[in-house]
Amino acid sequence: MDYKKWNNSLGWLVWAVASAVYLLTMESTASFWDCGEFIATAYNLEVGHPPGAPLFMVIGRFFTMFTSAENAALGINALSALSSSFTILFLFWSITAIVKKLALKSGELTQGKTIAILGSALVGSLAYTFSDSFWFSAVEGEVYAMSSLFTAAVFWAILKWDAVSGESHSTRWMVLIAYLMGLSIGVHLLNLLAIPAMVFLFYFKNKELSIKSFFVAMGYSVLILGIVQFGIIPGTYKIGSMFEILFVNSFGLPFHSGLIFYVILLIAVVSYALYITQKKGMVVWNTILLCFTVILIGYSTYAVIMTRSAANPPMDENNPENVFSLLSYLNREQYGSAPFLTGQYFNTPLDAREPYKEGKPVYFQNKETGKYEITNKGEKNEPNYDSNTSGFMPRMWSAQSHHVDAYKTWSNYKGKRAKAGNGETIQVPTFGENLAFLFNYQWGHLYWRYFMWNFVGRQNDIQSQGEFINGSWLSGINAIDSARLGDQTKITTAAKNNPGRNVYFFLPLILGLIGLVYQFMKDPKDWLVLGLLFFFTGMAINFYTNPPPLQPRERDYAYVGSFYVFAIWMAVGVYALYEVLSKKMPQVVSATVVTLASLLAAPVIMGSQNWDDHNRHGRFTARDFAKNYLNSCAPNAILFTNGDNDTFPLWYVQEVEGYRTDVRIVNLSLLNTDWYIEQMRRKAWISDGIPQILPASKVRQGTNDYLPIYDRGIEGFIDVKEAIEFVLDDSPKSKVSLGSGKQVDYFPTKNFSLKVDKQKVLTNGTVSADRADRVLDKLDWTVNKNYIMKNDLIILDILAANNWERPIYFAITTGNEAYIGLTPFFQLEGLAYRLVPYLAQSFDGQTGEVHNEVMYDNLMNKFVWGGMEKGNIYMDENNRRMCMNFRNNFSRLAENYIRLGKNDKAKEVLDRCIEVMPENIVEYNYFMIAIAESYYKMKEYEKGNAIVRILVTNYEEELRFYTTIKGEKRNN
Repeated sequence: MDYKKWNNSLGWLVWAVASAVYLLTMESTASFWDCGEFIATAYNLEVGHPPGAPLFMVIGRFFTMFTSAENAALGINALSALSSSFTILFLFWSITAIVKKLALKSGELTQGKTIAILGSALVGSLAYTFSDSFWFSAVEGEVYAMSSLFTAAVFWAILKWDAVSGESHSTRWMVLIAYLMGLSIGVHLLNLLAIPAMVFLFYFKNKELSIKSFFVAMGYSVLILGIVQFGIIPGTYKIGSMFEILFVNSFGLPFHSGLIFYVILLIAVVSYALYITQKKGMVVWNTILLCFTVILIGYSTYAVIMTRSAANPPMDENNPENVFSLLSYLNREQYGSAPFLTGQYFNTPLDAREPYKEGKPVYFQNKETGKYEITNKGEKNEPNYDSNTSGFMPRMWSAQSHHVDAYKTWSNYKGKRAKAGNGETIQVPTFGENLAFLFNYQWGHLYWRYFMWNFVGRQNDIQSQGEFINGSWLSGINAIDSARLGDQTKITTAAKNNPGRNVYFFLPLILGLIGLVYQFMKDPKDWLVLGLLFFFTGMAINFYTNPPPLQPRERDYAYVGSFYVFAIWMAVGVYALYEVLSKKMPQVVSATVVTLASLLAAPVIMGSQNWDDHNRHGRFTARDFAKNYLNSCAPNAILFTNGDNDTFPLWYVQEVEGYRTDVRIVNLSLLNTDWYIEQMRRKAWISDGIPQILPASKVRQGTNDYLPIYDRGIEGFIDVKEAIEFVLDDSPKSKVSLGSGKQVDYFPTKNFSLKVDKQKVLTNGTVSADRADRVLDKLDWTVNKNYIMKNDLIILDILAANNWERPIYFAITTGNEAYIGLTPFFQLEGLAYRLVPYLAQSFDGQTGEVHNEVMYDNLMNKFVWGGMEKGNIYMDENNRRMCMNFRNNFSRLAENYIRLGKNDKAKEVLDRCIEVMPENIVEYNYFMIAIAESYYKMKEYEKGNAIVRILVTNYEEELRFYTTIKGEKRNN
């Protein structure tokens, strides 16, 4: 057999299979979460959330050049699909390189060995093709597929270097690896986690493995990883910022002059150093400099971020148009950080002597003065925690109340007494309890559960926060599953039919474990290399990032690098089985038998089980739901949103498809930042900027991030415009002193009012003629908290400046705290509440008065349903959860019509609800009870009974299952 020919041919065959699978099952448009944002940034080369993905943007833009705007998302999804299939190609070739190296340890290649090597690569690469987490990322427009491609390409290049090391041209592979890593920084930092494995392979090429050499290699690994991640990546720009501040503030030169000089100087110095080391034959130093240079060349894609930010596109997150804001952007400073090796626990108090300390300087580019100014100079606004009650390796650190409750549950918290610096005694978590949280949640729940999903099976597609009935791993072996998750013969029909219920009977796991043990025994050095890659791309991520509990979504996509390694061990396991079987039958026969059996045991089972819940073809829900949000708003509206899923898809349809660009989307999470407020003031597409009274100086970062409310006994309600003018006032009477000694603006009351221009609201359509007699002279409301955050301040500022000119809406998904007490004046018109100048009349106790005519037109005529109405698409839990809002809206509108005696209208509305969200796509739950009740009120008994029969069956099956549960699980 021609090994090279077969290796190349089968590699491309596997690539073709993977490409077909991913292209056939990829989502037909943007997906939920970050996908809409990434697609928009690629299509228009805009600036997304930190730390950005400039290389992904540029390549994505190339892919969208061959599509229409409506199909741009399809182009980006195809980019992910092809990135994933090329990952599989490199995986195939990496497996053949590793297994061939093992095979040669027992003699020359034979035909049987060759078939076994290629067969093992087929099994491992196809198993990874159909693995749960990798397939998920392969069919949507996110960065993780391309990040996986870089990891696979780097690891393949490492193996190529290993094969030719010692030859004169082997250094070029090291330079290629460095360049790929530099490029990968412009996609995602996960690729850097391959550095330790690379260092170990290099180090142990000519050294024996021992305890001492292991720790030496580990030291080099951590050092080089640290130099790249914390030195080269931020350090390059950090040094540039020093030149910039010197040239601009000291020399009086224009903005960016210092950075430009620094770049030229850096190029000159590196070029000269390369020349000298080449001339003097300093091979090691020349290689190091070459690697450093190509990392910088690859990393230079971030110039795209600064360049595009300077153009002030509609989406310009963090506004990284100068070196200081870019540095903050790269360091993800807006997200804060968790303690790593030392730091505070969730109940550690602030230091009694110095509760706050000076934070990092925040630079503002003052274009009027031509200087950089520090906006937080001398301010002590960074918490300084008490050292006596802080600890080593604090896993339980977040003080948010829901996190604290979860910490205690996951760690079986009892605590220990500790005396703070102020003499107070508190109960802090013990070191053992911190380790318990690490093992039970951060590694158990957030890693090993995902690992088992991919190689054993998955219970369902419902997100789990620790409850045993959702999101656990499942094997398909009843005795094992019933012992862990309750009697599986008694589970509900809905649980059995959940598309995410996938079982592999431990077969992929067993194959991988066989391979792991076999490689350890045959080649411990290479086993160590794979083991390090497995650890650093898996458990080490959570050890470093220290995630709190109650994550908003499942995070398995972040650990696919370690699952990649296990797929290699699965392939090694196939070869190990061949080696055993070849002693009992001819080599060619044993290689063929083992390959076919392993293909059935892993890739075939995994592909058949996973297809239904990974096939997103024909699903348009994220795009269509976004359009429904926008269509809930009147022309030229301001729409307040809050989370990822009520913002990113809306950005996509506006920025890419140009849909309803008259609506200004204002994300309340981002509205706490000065750069976002500044962007909201600018015109975007055909939407004017938000109206405001407060100048930029009053909302600059570090200014009015938090305003306390001190009740000064003011009677009645203060006009919101007067309240804003009070904040504008810089006299001492409008200031209070915080505990840190800082003088800040404040509000003297919680009670606000907003005047109503009756003529204006009637003529501009805010109020319809039939509601004219309900219009109030002013709206009076109370903010039920003792502080105003910056985003609340901006809402008040908009209300004061708008004067009922533009319609103001709040997305129904933003949450009560975002409404700052305005709910008595909310009118429900779809997926958003409109602020209206009269008291809302809600007859069902829910938020907002239903506007029958507008709601009917939206639900029955304007809203689109993403393919659900066809009854043949897969709706994951996130999509199904979004549908609850629609069902509730249909129900509320129908109930209103029944109350008014318009049963024909109510029946039409309810029938439409059943039609567009059929039960086989979006399962019935308690939201359907109100719909059934409405049918009964209209004497539509059969339609009501059809719903109730399903609900009763579901609930009875659930109760019968729950009564079989014993012990702690029963309490859960």
